[in-house]
Amino acid sequence: MKLTERLEKLDRRIIFLIVFLAVIVPLLVPLGLKIEVSEPVQIFYDAIDSLLPGSKVLISSDYDPASMPEVYPMNEALAHHLFSKNIRIVAMGLWPQGIPLNQAAMEQAATEHGKEYGKDFINLGYKAGGIVVISALAENIPQTFPTDYAGRPVAEFEIMKGVKNLDNIDLIISLSAGDPGVKEWVMIAQGRYRKKVSGGVTAVSAPAFYPYLNAGQLKGLIGGMKGAAEYEKLVERIGTASRGMDAQSIAHAVIIFFIVVANIFYLTGKRSKK
Repeated sequence: MKLTERLEKLDRRIIFLIVFLAVIVPLLVPLGLKIEVSEPVQIFYDAIDSLLPGSKVLISSDYDPASMPEVYPMNEALAHHLFSKNIRIVAMGLWPQGIPLNQAAMEQAATEHGKEYGKDFINLGYKAGGIVVISALAENIPQTFPTDYAGRPVAEFEIMKGVKNLDNIDLIISLSAGDPGVKEWVMIAQGRYRKKVSGGVTAVSAPAFYPYLNAGQLKGLIGGMKGAAEYEKLVERIGTASRGMDAQSIAHAVIIFFIVVANIFYLTGKRSKK
């Protein structure tokens, strides 16, 4: 039997297995494929890197488990970046599902960097209202969030001493998968109160925010898993985004290989039959 005939009768399950291995192996063993850092991600990194130790950053976790593969790696890398520079985190969310995700990312980073809840970071929890909540924060944070995500009075925590409104926050970062999210933070916190805002969004929504970035309304933008992998490179940390990009690249290469080979053998077989 000719090679072309053998390939035509190849069990498709073998192809499925090869593609599966192309995905799973890079996830387990990072290949460290080259990643070029884009300008929006570099601006995001520089906005944080320019902050002094002891500064306070507000992180709004405006995403849910459905967007975790793209946004959660940003959350993890961001927490590590901030804690490595001894910057304090005041966390909250305009999406209820984002609160435990952000808490998990901060706790993991806090364990590694020796940070303490209530002193180095706090999670104020979720409050409905979108732009209304942002406007309220600009006027009075403790009044908007009198308790943290676990129901404990925020006045009891060291990190909240001296924090009255957004004037006491050095940078606002929204990790967003939709509305409310980055757009609302830019409209209110940046547009009305002139606060510095950075954003991390899903890949499909990233193009909509480039006008804000070009206008200087956003201090950097991370878009999707690729952007998260670029940010991980800057913070010198191999995370799930870097692994995911390795797996995606190898899987794409394998699929393209099979398409090219299949077409070559198809045309060769067609010519031989003639």
